[in-house]
Parts: sequence; structure tokens; C-alpha cells
Amino acid sequence: MIREDLKKRKKHLPALSNELTLSEEKLLNKIRWITREYNLNNVTRTKAYLEFYLRHPEIQWAFLGHMVSRNGGWNMTDLKGELLTKLLSKKEQESFFHFLERGNWLIFQDVYPQFLLYEESLKQNRPLFYLLPQLNVSIFMETIWNYFWRVRDRYILCIALVINEQSYLEQRVIQNPHYQKEVFTKIEFYFQDWLSFNQILFPSEGENLKGQTLHQFQSLHERILLGKRLYAVLFKNKDFNKQVLDWAKRQPHTGSRKDYWPHFFNYVNEGTPGITYPLRIKSCRLRKGARRIYSPILEHAWKNVSQPDAEPGDWFQDISMVNYLEDDIEMMDGEIQSEYCKTLERLEVAALAKKAINFLE
Repeated sequence: MIREDLKKRKKHLPALSNELTLSEEKLLNKIRWITREYNLNNVTRTKAYLEFYLRHPEIQWAFLGHMVSRNGGWNMTDLKGELLTKLLSKKEQESFFHFLERGNWLIFQDVYPQFLLYEESLKQNRPLFYLLPQLNVSIFMETIWNYFWRVRDRYILCIALVINEQSYLEQRVIQNPHYQKEVFTKIEFYFQDWLSFNQILFPSEGENLKGQTLHQFQSLHERILLGKRLYAVLFKNKDFNKQVLDWAKRQPHTGSRKDYWPHFFNYVNEGTPGITYPLRIKSCRLRKGARRIYSPILEHAWKNVSQPDAEPGDWFQDISMVNYLEDDIEMMDGEIQSEYCKTLERLEVAALAKKAINFLE
């Protein structure tokens, strides 16, 4: 049904109508205004996703997006944290931040208007998704939202949003010549990949971590499959889902990794400037008497950034993208904690080695 609807929609693309009613114009302006208000930084976006999910738990992507956006914030503050500041120059830190921030901003300004239009559709008890093109949303999602309105298939909607957001980023960020030059060609990007520092973590009560790792960030196919695996970890085990949601409601997102491991990280730097400390991390624990790793909160690490408008254009060209909607991944354990701890150990060794090399030079 979705495939046929998309084929029809693609064949008969109507021109954007300028003949909107006054109430439609007001609604669209309100949606744009609310989206801009929440799209200030990673913390405001992440909070908005969770608040929406708590109002509308049938929109599972809002919770998945909330948890992935938390990881985006942790990656942003890592750039100003204790370990990566020893590995990356200030220019490289800035380049990585702007890359992460642009992606985070673009996804929010694309997906949040969809959520608000859905919310208004519920209020009016009629689908308003014909207005999505006015918000520069892909015809792929207009078709999916209309399908969801009829069928209420939560999985299809969530995975469709994964496909949409990753495809939306592909030309605007991943294939963008600026980021290709400033981020992807830098050896540090591959260095991070070697360190498995592309882990998406889902903390839960009891300071447990589950999640998944992505190694080929530049592959759209791999990013979509990652989204499907993350869905399986987060939603297919109801007990774990409840634990993560309870944790998310209890722990506001600050951007600091102290949010999930306060025994390991602190947003206050406990070190003394100029003093090099021995290795502190071993087997998921800090060595006896070792100080915690510095992980700042986002508002102390980075200022808000004013973003240029999103590049125009609809990513949807290939009908075979529909194949990703198949529910073909079983419930996954998502065990990642020991791998993540090894990542931290390797990162600390690399940071200490870099500092020693700089000292010798």
C-alpha cells in the first residue's frame, strides 16, 4: 500500500498551492515559530523530543530521537572534555562541533514540525498532512503520515522517520563538501572510528548501559540499519524500555556524561592544570583514589549557534527505500557496556600518549 501510494504521489506532484486559508497560514506560522524556539541548542531539542513523547507515546521516534540526541550532546561536550582536548586541536574541535550541531539542528527543524502538525490533526480530528510540503517535508513522509493516520502502525512510522532523517542529512551534511574536507578527511575522524567512539548509549536505572556501535558513519545504508537496531534494543524489550524511560524522566539532559555515570564523570574539572595523571580507567572502574573524568555541561562547553536555512530539495527519489520498512530485526540485547569501557581505556591511553609526544616536542 505504501509503495503504491508513493508511486502515485511521485508521478503526480502538485505544485505548492499559494491558496492557503487564513487558519492554515496561522497554523504553519505557529509551527515554524515553536520549532525555532526549541531549536536553540542540543539541550532544548532533546527536552522537546521527550516532552512530545510523553504527550504522544504512539510516536516512538520521539523517544528514540530523544535518546540519540542525548548522545549527540555527549559527543559535543566530549570535544571540550578531558580526553579529546588532548587529541584534537581547537580548530578540529570547532569543526567537529559544527558538524554535529548542524546535523542535530537540521533533523529537529525537519521532524518537529511534523510532530506539531500531527498534534494539530488530533485536535481537529482530521489529517492535515497535505500541509507538510509547505514545511519542506519530503513527500515520503506525507505518504507515511497519511498511512499512519489510517493504520496506526507505530513501527512503520518510527522506521520511516529514521529513513527520512538520515536521507535528509545525506546531501546536506554527509556529502557536503565543507564537512567532507573539514571532518571526514581528517585522520582524527578515522581515529575516532578505530576507537569505536561512535557508540550510541541507552542508560537505564542502576547505571546500566545498552546500545549499538556505528563504524561506517558515511554510509546511509549503515546509518539506517543502525536506527533499526536501536529501535529493536529500545522498544522490543518492554522491561528495558520502561527502565530507560524512567531514567530519562528522572535525569534531565545536560550534555555532561555525568548524567548517566556520576561515579565516573564530573562536570567540574577535579584535576590540577599542568599535572599529568597516570592511567585511571580499568575494567569499567576508576582506579582506587583516581579523580573523575571531566565532562562539561553543554552550556559551559559551547555557545548557541545561529544556523543558515536548510538547503531546499526533496531527498526521495528511489522507491526501493520502502524496503527498509520491513520489520526484520528481532529483539536485541544491546550489550555495549564492556565495549564502551574498553573505548574509554583506549581513549585515555591515546590522550596520554599524545600529551607525552607534545611534551617531547
